[in-house]
Amino acid sequence: MSDILATLAVAAGGMRAQDQRLRHVAENIANADTPGYRRKLVDFAPAAAGEGAVRLSPVRLDPRPLPAVYAPGHPLADATGHYAGSNVELVVEIADAREAQRSYEANLAVFDQARQMAGALIDLLRR
Repeated sequence: MSDILATLAVAAGGMRAQDQRLRHVAENIANADTPGYRRKLVDFAPAAAGEGAVRLSPVRLDPRPLPAVYAPGHPLADATGHYAGSNVELVVEIADAREAQRSYEANLAVFDQARQMAGALIDLLRR
């Protein structure tokens, strides 16, 4: 029974990590047109040694340079008419969102399967 509980814990940790990742992707998409906004990046890290669960690493900012946007009438424009744009690419963010969604669904399927197996085991033990 402890193996089933460990499987449930790993799948739940994976769902939590993908949920948090999707929140960062949504924040990046929401700020895609915000001047000076740097894309937020997260990586996966082991939650605890030997357990197989994951967590997200601390948020870090994308180190790529911000693009210079030419808009002479913009309030943030400098003397040359440029201001620092955002380094968020919508295509990349949408791909990351789909990947996070698919990974969440896979973890949910594992969780559901383990839950059903635990229920079947309990039914067998009752007989």
